[in-house]
Amino acid sequence: MNKLASVLFAALLITSSAAWAQNSQDIPSAPVPVQPRFPGAPAQPPQKTAEQPTAVPGTPGDATTLSTLPPAPGAPKAAAQNASQDSAGQSSQKAPAKAADPASFFGSVSIPPAPPKPQAEKEAEGEFRIGVDVDLVDLIFTATDKHGRFVKDLKQSDVRLLDEGKSPSHIDAFESETGLPLRVGLLIDASNSIRDRFRFEQDAAVEFLHQVVRPKSDEAFVIGFDSLADLTQDFTDNTDLLARGVRVLRPGGGTALHDAVMAACEKLAAAAPIRGGGRRAIILLSDGDDNQSRHTREEAVEAALRAEVIIYVISTNISGSDKKGDKVLMRYADATGGRVFFPLRIEEVANGFAEIQDELRSQYVIAYKPQNFDQDGRYRATSIDAPGRQNVKLRARKGYYAPKKQVSRLVTP
Repeated sequence: MNKLASVLFAALLITSSAAWAQNSQDIPSAPVPVQPRFPGAPAQPPQKTAEQPTAVPGTPGDATTLSTLPPAPGAPKAAAQNASQDSAGQSSQKAPAKAADPASFFGSVSIPPAPPKPQAEKEAEGEFRIGVDVDLVDLIFTATDKHGRFVKDLKQSDVRLLDEGKSPSHIDAFESETGLPLRVGLLIDASNSIRDRFRFEQDAAVEFLHQVVRPKSDEAFVIGFDSLADLTQDFTDNTDLLARGVRVLRPGGGTALHDAVMAACEKLAAAAPIRGGGRRAIILLSDGDDNQSRHTREEAVEAALRAEVIIYVISTNISGSDKKGDKVLMRYADATGGRVFFPLRIEEVANGFAEIQDELRSQYVIAYKPQNFDQDGRYRATSIDAPGRQNVKLRARKGYYAPKKQVSRLVTP
């Protein structure tokens, strides 16, 4: 009898230990924030991982999860039937977690059944096209006189636009837009090549952010780059946080200019759409030198065009000897419809920031339908001028990439 009791007691201990080990494996480890390279910069939020449904206590030994909770009042009958079937069909082995029913979170919300599929879709044999044809192109441009002053009385009849060498088949809108919301990426070269004038450039950048970013309308982020690009402040309209993102930068290391531009373009492209339209722009402070990028200049230019980003550049080269770097900066500005500034003295950097601010608030947009337009993802060259207005210069991007048609396959249960 004593031996039988000992065997039962040992079996109980083994079962309890196995259950404890299984439960301990279900507890996720806490995410670790990504530490910045620059001292004082805010730690970036941890990478998000897929959340597992939280276990809900039930009867002893029951492994009930959110997916098996009875639906709240107002939930569809099908959800209740599925929930009861899941509970009845559970085995002693742990089943993979299922997505929680939305009705279990919002008890007062009634989820209507999905509408029946159109007959045409049913007959498509599992394949259909989604979205609508996008055949309107928006071209943003700036008009200045021979003194560099903005021309604000331009009319549609003054403008000649060519897309792939042909006039548009239709112009849908021609507007002078001011005060639109901005999404700005400030890229600051923090490599060794600009060490001597770095502090002054920081001061000018901070002043620019305080002047251009309007609360509840505009947002900006800060990236410092040397051999790597570091996001020292994410999108925000808080100019104090943006200023801190600039102040924490310290010069040193090589230069990966093209990689930094690529990263900024991808971030602007992934940002939420701007309500009521707006401008996406990069403000780049650099001498144009690049010695450590994995991407090429033209790859970065393509990323800017696809994201519809205008690049403004303030050259930090005041020696006048680096012709190669100057050409790199000019290419970024000319291709995207921006502008490059070459201050002769370090004190003129602030003037460049002021002119960029004015230009972002004083631009035109023309929406048109090109001839022979196909959604094939191909690059299309554009040109725009004002032949009817003497001494008026128009500046815009040199082309764009047409969107691609998306085809999605219908998956039937």
